[in-house]
Amino acid sequence: MTAATAAGWVDAVVGGGGLILLPALFLVAPQLTPQAALATNKLTAFTGTSAAVYTFSRRIPMEWRQMAPAAALAAVTAACGAAAVSLIDRKYFIPIVMVVLVAVAVFVTLRPTLGTTIATHRPTQRKTVLVLLLSAGLIGLYDGLLGPGTGTFLIISFATFLGTEFVRSAAMAKVINLGSNFGALAYFAVTGHVWWSLGLAMAVCNVLGAVIGSRMALSKGSGFVRITLLVVVIAMVIRLGWQQFG
Repeated sequence: MTAATAAGWVDAVVGGGGLILLPALFLVAPQLTPQAALATNKLTAFTGTSAAVYTFSRRIPMEWRQMAPAAALAAVTAACGAAAVSLIDRKYFIPIVMVVLVAVAVFVTLRPTLGTTIATHRPTQRKTVLVLLLSAGLIGLYDGLLGPGTGTFLIISFATFLGTEFVRSAAMAKVINLGSNFGALAYFAVTGHVWWSLGLAMAVCNVLGAVIGSRMALSKGSGFVRITLLVVVIAMVIRLGWQQFG
């Protein structure tokens, strides 16, 4: 349950909670199949993400007419990704994800103003919708297939292409992530892979962590989110490297 709380906190701030929760699931229930672990993780993550969305939306105005279609698209592509899990050799994904995460860490380090200042020119509605839909579609698909770092990739996408500061980017990412979690969870539920009792028990702690994390992000600001993002990205690279080569 401690892992579920920590995962909810990390997920709410910068994403990547799955790298905490999935290993914990295998420790608690080593008999779980990979699909069952992913499915149960999605149930827990969905509840925590819902709490984070609610907390962020009370303080940060959301463009729901733009965000809702993007979240719906993420749900569809995540369901497709979840359906393809058994068809794709996931060992090829981990090295790719590691390279991308290292690139993210270098990119954020070399651009100290990224996500800490608001763009001087507000992006056009067309550009905003395009970035939201592309991010939701592609990263939603990835979330259904593998998942680690989904929120991180969304935050970086919004900060880079829309010029939003990290706290707003995190709030927007949670909305899209809620859609992708729902889509993957719906597929896994229909196919009977979710361990409901364990997932719901962990969900309580995940919600607590998500509420604490989102409130800390709101109160401490973009500098805090930036530092946390770098720490979590480095931790994810180490964790994935150990999983792949250890």
